[in-house]
Amino acid sequence: MNERDILNIDEAAELLGVSIKTFNKVLHNENMPARKIGREWKFSRKALIDWVGSGRSQDFYKDSDARDEESNDVEITPQARNGSAAHETTSEKPRARRTVGWQIED
Repeated sequence: MNERDILNIDEAAELLGVSIKTFNKVLHNENMPARKIGREWKFSRKALIDWVGSGRSQDFYKDSDARDEESNDVEITPQARNGSAAHETTSEKPRARRTVGWQIED
């Protein structure tokens, strides 16, 4: 098997075992090792593997908890089948949608 050292976005997503859509979200929201050359993103196989290996799950959960504490002024509940959702608000600052099928109401 011929493993290339420099990967395009499709190959990088495949290396990490995620969809292109998921890979793009991480690319734009995380500090992923990458270079944009012209119109294309390029990734080092080794740098991606090292980047994944350097992450710690507790850091992710700590960041998530901190964001939740900062933005706990809107309660998000699953959307009911009839399109309505239960909610409570304590300010005008809505949170970003986390998953499909959930709804934020002011």
